[in-house]
Amino acid sequence: MNRVCRRAWIVSHRLLWFTVAFVSCERVAPPSEEIPEYTRPTYTIRGGDEARTDVRFTDITESVGIDFKHATGAFGEKWMPETMGSGVTVFDYDGDKLPDLFFVSGTGWPEKEQDRGTTSKLYRNRGNQSFEDVTVEVGLAQPIYGMGAFAADYDADGDQDLYVTAVGDNRLYRNDGGRFTDVTSVTQTVANAPDSVDPAWSTSAAWFDADLDGWLDLLVCNYVDWTPETDLFFSRDGVNKSYATPEEYEGESCRLLHSDRGRRFEDVTAETGIENPNGKSLAVVVDDFNDDGWPDVVIANDTYQNFFYLNQGNGTFDDDALAAGVAFDEFGRARAGMGVDVADIRNRGQLSIAIGNFSNEAVALYTEIGEQLFQDLAGAARLTRETLLPLTFGLRFADLNLDRNVDLILGNGHIDPDIGTIQSDVSFAQPPQLFQNNGRGGFVEVGELLGGGFTEPIVARGLATTDFDRDGDIDVIISTNGGRPKFLRNDLTVGTNWVRLRLEGEPPNLEAVGATVLVFTESVTQRFVVSTSSSYLSQSETNPVLAGLGGATGADSVLVKWPRGKVSRVGRIDAGNEEVISESSTAGRGAIDS
Repeated sequence: MNRVCRRAWIVSHRLLWFTVAFVSCERVAPPSEEIPEYTRPTYTIRGGDEARTDVRFTDITESVGIDFKHATGAFGEKWMPETMGSGVTVFDYDGDKLPDLFFVSGTGWPEKEQDRGTTSKLYRNRGNQSFEDVTVEVGLAQPIYGMGAFAADYDADGDQDLYVTAVGDNRLYRNDGGRFTDVTSVTQTVANAPDSVDPAWSTSAAWFDADLDGWLDLLVCNYVDWTPETDLFFSRDGVNKSYATPEEYEGESCRLLHSDRGRRFEDVTAETGIENPNGKSLAVVVDDFNDDGWPDVVIANDTYQNFFYLNQGNGTFDDDALAAGVAFDEFGRARAGMGVDVADIRNRGQLSIAIGNFSNEAVALYTEIGEQLFQDLAGAARLTRETLLPLTFGLRFADLNLDRNVDLILGNGHIDPDIGTIQSDVSFAQPPQLFQNNGRGGFVEVGELLGGGFTEPIVARGLATTDFDRDGDIDVIISTNGGRPKFLRNDLTVGTNWVRLRLEGEPPNLEAVGATVLVFTESVTQRFVVSTSSSYLSQSETNPVLAGLGGATGADSVLVKWPRGKVSRVGRIDAGNEEVISESSTAGRGAIDS
């Protein structure tokens, strides 16, 4: 069956299934009639999995010197962007092999003559469990209404540059030995539509090599066509103004910017198949979903169908979301998608796409059930009940207890401070959630057992992971809207139950963005991808790769699939060690370097 016929067959059968479901099932009551109270789980799920964990978190935000506070610019009129930010980015700006932190902030609105002195902040990791604010000295103290930030070495000079998305013009800051220069205009990376009058409202972004020419391209997600002049009155109670929903505004297409050898970028959105002006995009993740060696893209949209762009093997893309089963929920409805991530939750080579959704819409877990075919298995994984009421923005797969199974972390928080007066069982501030993987495709919520910030309601937005103290377990950073972030140190006490893999790519992709890493330990194969995208408005540390061992004394072997086709294999690595794997040591495309 050729590609076109296959897609038509899948779509027609899915539509038939939806029709049968609606005709044969009884009318489903509105969510407000059925939603249980939002409480922590106290029950035992199938297979005897009780809520228990070895993971313990400590809130170290203040003790390590993080004093950032997000500015929304709110002034009482509830402009839509005020409640959507912001993100947090983990990257090594000074090349000392320690992860630094960049927190994105909004600022005042010039139309309202507000104070515009608030800026995003960069914190340098000192290596002694403390950070220092270096924002001013590195040249990043420029007030813009920021949303997210995404780092990569786009010009192949050996240091990580920073792209900041915004309401208004985005900024590309070139890193020159630890100092940043705004090169947005020179590189043509604003990411507005060619014929646009007003700047786009950009959200998430991803650096990746779309056409495998070696140079990192830039995909920028745009949200809705909102400006201060076009702000609409929206009310939940018919009297008082509330923050508008995206249905009130036209969408904006994402933009794909192709790198010209790291000097400037060309907008290739239309010719590559990425253009869709109906999209209302908030998050993006890049992975090779069909294992053909070419990077594919999943984009979460807010009240519009999700996108699943399959790379056609030449840097152009075809949206297969409907045929693949990831465009809508099981009833054919578009949900309000926020953050997104992808992982192999059962270590069986079948990828799962998690998407955080609005309150009264559970988290989605689209899992491969066939060739480029997915089904939302959130219910079977026991995620639906506990994620129905929270509004999930940032989310991230990570193996927090080092048992070789990825867990799922959710950052929750509503957009409306007054939601509790309208819906009594939903609050503005909501506790984060951690769903621990039971190793069989199911998850158990263990949030109240973790300590740290997991029992405190916050208005979470971005969420990122890193091993900031290099002790071998994964720490969590959660940004908040209009407040201070949560820096949660993982105090797992399991000894050296890990290996760390640092990948060195060939020029110009020095950071090996897009590489796939397989770690073989006993009978388990873990899969990792070096990526600059996932979650919501945020970027986690993915190189070096930190792999849990599940109690084994080491990894039996590691296989690296480099972005342009080379393959490297490394033999046994004992627990507690770091291994540097270099693409340049591999003989040629498809070769195995032992």
